[in-house]
Amino acid sequence: MANYRYGEYDGGPDPLVSPYDVREALDEMGDSILSGGSPMDALRELLRRGYGDRRGLDDLLRRVRDRQRDLRRSGRLDGMLEQARALLDTAVGQERAELFPDPSDEARMREADLDSLPSDTAQAIQQLADYDWRSPAARETFDKLRDLLRREVLDSQFRGMKQALENPDPASMQRVKDMLASLRGMLDADTRGEHTQVDFDEFMSEFGDMFPDNPQNLEELVDSLVRRMMAAERLLSSLSPEQREELANLMAQAMEDAGLAAEMAALTDALRARRPELGRPQRGVRMSGEEPLGLGDATSAVGELADLADLENALSQDYAGASLDDVDEEAVRRALGRQAVDDIEALRQVERELERQGYLTRSAGNLELTAKAVRRLGDTALRRVFAGLENGARNGDHDRQDAGQAGELTGATRDWEFGDEQPIDVPATVRKGLLRSPGGANPLSPLSPGGPAKSAGRSIPRASAAGGPGTTPLVKLSPRDFQVAETERRSAAAVCLLVDLSYSMALRGTWAAAKQTALALHALLRSKYPQDAIQVVGFSDYARELHETELAGLGWHMVQGTNLHHALMLAGRHLDKHPDHEPVVLIVTDGEPTAHLQRNGQPFFDWPPSPETVALTLAEVDKMTRRKAALNIFMLAEDDRLSRFVDNVAKRNGGRVLRAAPERLGEYVVSDFLRTRGARGRR
Repeated sequence: MANYRYGEYDGGPDPLVSPYDVREALDEMGDSILSGGSPMDALRELLRRGYGDRRGLDDLLRRVRDRQRDLRRSGRLDGMLEQARALLDTAVGQERAELFPDPSDEARMREADLDSLPSDTAQAIQQLADYDWRSPAARETFDKLRDLLRREVLDSQFRGMKQALENPDPASMQRVKDMLASLRGMLDADTRGEHTQVDFDEFMSEFGDMFPDNPQNLEELVDSLVRRMMAAERLLSSLSPEQREELANLMAQAMEDAGLAAEMAALTDALRARRPELGRPQRGVRMSGEEPLGLGDATSAVGELADLADLENALSQDYAGASLDDVDEEAVRRALGRQAVDDIEALRQVERELERQGYLTRSAGNLELTAKAVRRLGDTALRRVFAGLENGARNGDHDRQDAGQAGELTGATRDWEFGDEQPIDVPATVRKGLLRSPGGANPLSPLSPGGPAKSAGRSIPRASAAGGPGTTPLVKLSPRDFQVAETERRSAAAVCLLVDLSYSMALRGTWAAAKQTALALHALLRSKYPQDAIQVVGFSDYARELHETELAGLGWHMVQGTNLHHALMLAGRHLDKHPDHEPVVLIVTDGEPTAHLQRNGQPFFDWPPSPETVALTLAEVDKMTRRKAALNIFMLAEDDRLSRFVDNVAKRNGGRVLRAAPERLGEYVVSDFLRTRGARGRR
């Protein structure tokens, strides 16, 4: 017996994974599209709102703005200046307290030196660098100030450096110098094309504790350093000119005291050569908090605010050519966490899958619905209609006794013919294949009599036509063996849906309901009555036939006229093309006819309606009556003139007038269509 070993499938995408289901997302887009929005606008609205259990861009944007507000309230950017000045004043005060009891001239000279200190904190610190402190407490405070400045300034350039220098001994400072030298060496080697990932891994194994964001390669490390340095420059730009000069002097003094000024200048030059944006002026930020922030914390806050501003712009998607690909996943992770990255990826997948699965297509940079998407919207519209109908409202399955391709099974079978859509009768098909063979055995079967068959070195028992214990008869079928189950035929109907496209439909908010109704009726006929012939006619100043793929993206025009006369003419031609079909004519409108088609093919508009418009429209109504086509009119507005007109049409034609609420228009039209077909089928 062969041995098998099972492992994870690695031959590409998992073939057993179900395709990503975006049909619900398309349905949600459909509401916006049917209301007049473009597919691009509908997709953007879906992405902003979110899909399923995934948060949308609006929610992520809200969280970004909340974080920005919290950061701005977290403290003041000049906290480092305040803290340094406070420590300096403390040290000077402690020294004065030590000098005051001493009556010597030396003490008075020292006091004079302290009195002459510059107001600029950095200059004062520089002047006191070589001062011989009398007070041990003052010396300790001054050393504390210098250590603080070193840690904070380095932390403003290298995030996390403050923790690495908690014990500011010479060994720690030497390690910082070694790190800067190694970093410079890597950058120079990379410029020459000699840097390798092994070099970077060795660098991180030695100095990784100084880089808490844990970069994985040199480029990620450079990104981190550049972001930090740009944040430090933005911090300086956020201060007043006086504060900016004082803080810049403090930072320079701290680097000089630490012996790192030359190394930091060289590193900055190397980074600017790789990233020119590092030398550009940076826009400042505003902070409104009360608590003073240290230099490192202030730099972190300013850097995060800058990242959040860029992220806010990307998430807003309100600029030309906006795309979810513009959203930086790393920025999302830093600001909002891993879950937000998953939400962004889920939204991207919706956008990708709508195109990949054939619901959306791009043409000249615009998104367009495909025929598959329009059919899906129609099916969804039909489901919503049926959900609103009362039980028992689905009638209209009027039957005839002659056999055909749709309806209930009659129990009879017949030979299959090319083009038949009836279900295959499997038992009858197999029986005919067995009986066709002489003696009931199938001579075409690979298991015909004549000794055991060989397969892969093994004997396979022969199978007789009747089959024996432990055997299975095989039958090779030919096309003439296939039998189909007979079904009852349903009568076919020629259906005309006339939809008002005038400007008033948009003003009254009934336009989306009319489009959804047309799509639902298309879906009903496609699925339940495929033998029916449907025509949708839209009419305003002119009338024109609308195909199913046009309906979803159809818009209205600011034109005058409700040309029911032309619409009835087109509907009449459709009925005349199908003389053997039952005529069904449905009209959806919110106003009386105010236009007609003249002999020269131009529309004529007048309001109140001219006598000629009314006469020509009623003439087409009379033609419909002679065709035995009842006109069922769905009124979407309460208007006395419209009511008088449609009542006149009902008297002349025998059709019905229904006053429909726009939100239930689909239910009215579909149920009336089913009732009409059912009534005609029973006659």
